[in-house]
Amino acid sequence: MLPNLPLSRRQLLQRSGMGFGALALGALSGGNGLLADEGAPPVFGNMLPRQPHFPVKAKHIIHIFANGGASHVDTFDPKPLLNEHHGKMLPTVLKTERPTGAAFGSPFKFQKYGKSGIEVSELFKHVAENVDDMCIIRSMHADVPNHEPSLLLLNCGDARQVRPSMGSWMTYGLGTLNQNLPGFVVMCPGGYPIQESQNWQAGFLPGVFQGTYLDTKHSDVEKLVEHVKHNFSSPKQQRTQLDLLLQLNEQHAKTRQQDAQLESRIQSFELAYRMQMEASDVFDLSKEPKHIREMYGEGTQARQMMYARRMVEKGVRFVQIWHGEGQPWDHHDDLEVGHRKLCGECDQPIAALIKDLKQRGLLDETLIIWSGEFGRTPVVEMPKPGSNAGKINGRDHNHWGFTTWLCGGGVKGGHVHGATDEFGFKAAVDPVHVHDLQATIMRLMGFDHERFTFRYAGRDFRLTDVHGKVVKSLIA
Repeated sequence: MLPNLPLSRRQLLQRSGMGFGALALGALSGGNGLLADEGAPPVFGNMLPRQPHFPVKAKHIIHIFANGGASHVDTFDPKPLLNEHHGKMLPTVLKTERPTGAAFGSPFKFQKYGKSGIEVSELFKHVAENVDDMCIIRSMHADVPNHEPSLLLLNCGDARQVRPSMGSWMTYGLGTLNQNLPGFVVMCPGGYPIQESQNWQAGFLPGVFQGTYLDTKHSDVEKLVEHVKHNFSSPKQQRTQLDLLLQLNEQHAKTRQQDAQLESRIQSFELAYRMQMEASDVFDLSKEPKHIREMYGEGTQARQMMYARRMVEKGVRFVQIWHGEGQPWDHHDDLEVGHRKLCGECDQPIAALIKDLKQRGLLDETLIIWSGEFGRTPVVEMPKPGSNAGKINGRDHNHWGFTTWLCGGGVKGGHVHGATDEFGFKAAVDPVHVHDLQATIMRLMGFDHERFTFRYAGRDFRLTDVHGKVVKSLIA
């Protein structure tokens, strides 16, 4: 046993002077929206599975992020009238980040797919084969036409303040089904996106719920997951070292009244140790049959989608896949070339992911989300000196209206919700704000978004802040 350390003067005052306050806090904490009898985790809890408020529709989330803002009118929201007005000024043009000009008809053809007859662009012809399992929201809208705040709004529920990300909220509320892997994994090849790790931050939640970042430009597991191997000690020696370290840290923690950073560090050491065997297995794609690898295709996106399916199989709760590294979907010019390239990278792998989950019986319990932070204008972005190289063939940012689709995990398949106006500029029918989408996702995962809160700085916070309503028509 380690010797008990003496109390400092500050610690003595804290323990003696605030004891009754702690009792009062304990009595009040039952009303913060996450009651113990509802399966809520303690503030400094572990990652063991927990029960939410309601029976779940989905157990896992795979969030495919079209980084930079894909054009809805070129992918999942056909606008034939826009093509008829190509090159003409539209009667109504909303304010965007930069000056815009005449209507820019889509250079891509749309056609109907599946029994539902939903129209999808030729860019996503493989994904479209699964349209009867997809719920397409054509009436999304956000707050501003800028990347940074819109990224944070979609990922964390607030455009400016430090807030926990959606994956952190989910793992806080539900834990994870595999204690040998992180509950929340983020795959972004080639480095961080705009706003970097804020997109998967734990915010004021305990650090153990932050997303674990993987640089998926690498396929070697030792490069993919930093320090996953210990090159100097055997597993048995590591266990002995960790046991001693744990004993020291627990003694240290007793004098610091549940220090969040210390608690997270302790759990990180333990998780890193447990991951050594499990991670090597889950990221070894040579174990996949040849026909499965061929179904997903080649390239980084194919690897990411296979990793995601394998992680879901292993019980990981939330997987986020970023697409658009180096050259994001932010096509202010050369949109036809840029979108065709990016769709060529991800169309087959996304379609394979849906089919693969379905054939394994996992699609019903896995919610797939595809979205960018906003859409793009139906009109051209006007060139200016030093921008667009004098071309008029791109689209500006458009937060007024864009498309997100959901698949599996309890959503209504073969369904289109809402619509933008006749030209695709603004959500016009049954608009869905980002907070509404988040509220609906949380309902699918078993949570009442208004009751799922965390008390911080004297206030109860939630992912949707003081906004959001569940869009019931999206749920099967």
